Amino acid sequence: MSVSRPFSLPSYALFAAMLGMAGLPIYIHAPKYFVDTYGVSLSLLGVALFGLRLIDLLQDPLLGHLAEKTLKFRSKPVWISGILMSLGMFGLFAVPAPISPVIWFSVTMAVLFTGFSFLSIRFYSQGVTSFGSSGQLHLARWRETGSLLGVCLAAMAPTLLLYVSQNAFSLYALLFLGVTLVALFVMQSHWSADARGMQNKASTHIWSDRLIRQMLFLAVLNTAPVAVSSTLFLFFVESRLLAPEMTGILLIIFFLSAAFSAPFWAYLADQYGARRILLLAMLFAIHAFVFAFFLTEGQTFIFSIICLASGATLGADLTILPAIFARHLAQTGGRAEIGFGLWNFASKISLAIAAVIVLPMVELFGFRSGMENTENGLLALTCGYAVLPCLLKLFAIGFLLRLRFEDIQT
Repeated sequence: MSVSRPFSLPSYALFAAMLGMAGLPIYIHAPKYFVDTYGVSLSLLGVALFGLRLIDLLQDPLLGHLAEKTLKFRSKPVWISGILMSLGMFGLFAVPAPISPVIWFSVTMAVLFTGFSFLSIRFYSQGVTSFGSSGQLHLARWRETGSLLGVCLAAMAPTLLLYVSQNAFSLYALLFLGVTLVALFVMQSHWSADARGMQNKASTHIWSDRLIRQMLFLAVLNTAPVAVSSTLFLFFVESRLLAPEMTGILLIIFFLSAAFSAPFWAYLADQYGARRILLLAMLFAIHAFVFAFFLTEGQTFIFSIICLASGATLGADLTILPAIFARHLAQTGGRAEIGFGLWNFASKISLAIAAVIVLPMVELFGFRSGMENTENGLLALTCGYAVLPCLLKLFAIGFLLRLRFEDIQT
């Protein structure tokens, strides 16, 4: 068992960092990149993103089945998926759209996230076996810290690479390819031919477990606030704060805060109970983020404090909830590949809803990207960015209070 081999943890952290570079940052950078480069409308991009997530509606559970069926091939499917993901990233940012920009955006994003989804499912399900029910928080400290550091690198890279070339995103695509190859290599020996390992071979059907269904719904609710805020982040900094040059620094502050807080939240959950600490972090998230509503142009210092505080709460979300889910799968003998196929979908559906509702909504109420906006347009942007996430977080808190599960606490 890997839990007795602590030297494997850095490998898990590096692989998680690679996945972090391909996850949330793409939802922050890609829409803005296509708006600025090709003049695509926000509404059209919103529809495209929603369509991509509808594909995931069918794809993620199917990829979970595929991950389970291809376990006997160990690392080969992982390598194929990693290369596929890198090609999608390269096409998205480094290849000028040879066809309609919206179609090219959709195709390359679909390729990227097919590879990403398969790798995420294999990676998280392997952690269930390798670390068992008692080692999930220990693994989460390394895995989620690595993931968030990857997110930080993705947030920093476009800004830093501008000092090297005007084609910063093309260089980022090449950087991502290099990181992917290294991560695949260091995890080469960690892929089991049977990722169910210690679990009951009978494997209860995922949907027959009421608590798993509830945790999947909680994942949707709890991801929704960060989905909305990340979708509108660049537009808020550019048009409300009038500080587009600060976007890179503010993203770094946000994600570095999340990365450094992740081990702290895992420790607190281990000592005082995951449920109690997660609830505390969710309440703190609302208290920290609601102040963004009152910001006006030039108040970047105050916003950086909000990024610092809200980023810290993201560390709790990304560390504790997956650990609770993985522990329950390990305890009940649930099929980890299928479970994390559904978890993957639950985590991403909020991004789809945010794209198809929030982007067209702020545009409908008068907001225009890259243009001088009326007060009504800016108010729509501010409400979408700062108020809506807090309301969604309240719904998530209410649902968490109704859940009853065996806590993680040693």
